[in-house]
Amino acid sequence: MQEVLVIATVVFVGLMVGVELSVAAFVNPIFDRLPNDGGVAARSDGARLLGRVMPLWYIGAVVLGAVWTVQAWGHPQALTVAVAAALLALSVVMSVTLLVPINSQVARWSSQGVPPDWRQQVGRWDRLHFVRVGVLIAAFVLLVAGAA
Repeated sequence: MQEVLVIATVVFVGLMVGVELSVAAFVNPIFDRLPNDGGVAARSDGARLLGRVMPLWYIGAVVLGAVWTVQAWGHPQALTVAVAAALLALSVVMSVTLLVPINSQVARWSSQGVPPDWRQQVGRWDRLHFVRVGVLIAAFVLLVAGAA
């Protein structure tokens, strides 16, 4: 059972890291190069879609990390997995307090229009998102190390 939990956690978190990294490194930069306000519409649609999916993914990652930590307690990898779970929890806190408020505004832009400072808002979101991706990568690396 422990092996299944370890594999499920590493795959689950690894896929999440891949999605978030691709958003940061590829998707949003592509959106920003779209002509006219195409990037705004694309970001707004992405904010609505991912805003529904990602909370479940993030919470699932924290739960899996916490369960693995409990099961690993007393074993050499316990501290490594516990730190990874704590980083996953930190990513949730960052998301809720820093990124979700901006994302919620972006999600409404296609129906309410774009505010004059929209570029500053998405720039702030992008910078915060890169930090969150760094936290997620660190958690993923620790999970892989804990699995090894």
